[in-house]
Amino acid sequence: MDRKQAIEAAARAVIEHGGPECRTDPRTVTDAMSAAFELGATHDDITAEMKRQREQA
Repeated sequence: MDRKQAIEAAARAVIEHGGPECRTDPRTVTDAMSAAFELGATHDDITAEMKRQREQA
């Protein structure tokens, strides 16, 4: 997985988690975020990707 793919996966995991409703296991989000951070992503990168994914939906 490259940096771009990790950012996309992390953003997707956060969106699918559903915020405070916690629709999925929070470890899934943590694992995806950690993988993206390990590849050099920032919170801003993931936030921007979440915005992009939501606009496409």
